[in-house]
Amino acid sequence: MTQRNAHLWHASEDLVARYAAGVLPEPDAWSLEKHVEGCAGCASRVSAAVRGTAAGAVLAQVRAAVLESAPAPVARTAPAPVVAGAPEAAGAAGWPAPSRIARLLWAAGPAVRGAWLPAVLGVAVAALALAYGAGFPGARALLLAVAPVVPVAGVALSYGPHADPLYEVTAATPGGGLRLALTRTVAVLAVSLPLLTLTGLLLPASGAPAAAAWLLPGLALALASLALASFVGCRAAAGVTGGGWLCAVLAPAAVAPDGAATARLAEQLARCLDGAAAQGVWASAAVLSAALLTARRPAYDRPLRP
Repeated sequence: MTQRNAHLWHASEDLVARYAAGVLPEPDAWSLEKHVEGCAGCASRVSAAVRGTAAGAVLAQVRAAVLESAPAPVARTAPAPVVAGAPEAAGAAGWPAPSRIARLLWAAGPAVRGAWLPAVLGVAVAALALAYGAGFPGARALLLAVAPVVPVAGVALSYGPHADPLYEVTAATPGGGLRLALTRTVAVLAVSLPLLTLTGLLLPASGAPAAAAWLLPGLALALASLALASFVGCRAAAGVTGGGWLCAVLAPAAVAPDGAATARLAEQLARCLDGAAAQGVWASAAVLSAALLTARRPAYDRPLRP
């Protein structure tokens, strides 16, 4: 539902009651949650209905425990979790409505806060330091070898029980699950793709592929990690996809004769990244991974493996 027509309807008593009871179908729950973001009247009614359920008391206890253990700045800005019977705009126990920026920061997760963003910046700075500080000729090749793994690591670190104190609650709600995982994946890609591509453009080519040649592989590996995570969990999936890529591109360089490792790495990257055929394979892999992820969507409606 768009913001323009959000106020053209109001939630009926039956709709509010079924939402509070957690029996409202998922599409209707999404529609109601979007509506109460801009309708204070319906938000107040939904909040009151939720507070009258057993879930309202439990959520109030969870919120109190989280705020008690969180630092003061986090406690002031943390939004209410998106859970069945606790819409963002109202909260389950009379919580203040979080700002749109606070909701965005919570949804984006560690992609825009915490240690992950400095880590990506560290990769970019290290590549530039190798090229212009240490005079290492293979800095771009090394960056292209590492860059596709960065989004995979970002996705693994931004979704799952290790990333969210309330992961088990949000994973089974309309605002969580695959919807939240994709939101955080987009945030990870939006940060890492332009930053690392720009860094690659600033590095000497030295026979390595183009600076943007890693974009499709990075996207394909991120989608493959999400699809595989539905079977084995986020961290194990990241280890398989990211580790597989690193082994494929670094193994030939590791066994190269002394002094030939950089050239061998550039050759291997050229095989994996250069040309329409290679990029077409990565595009096909991205499409297939997206199709598998779509088929595995129900797995995200319950907590994944750690």
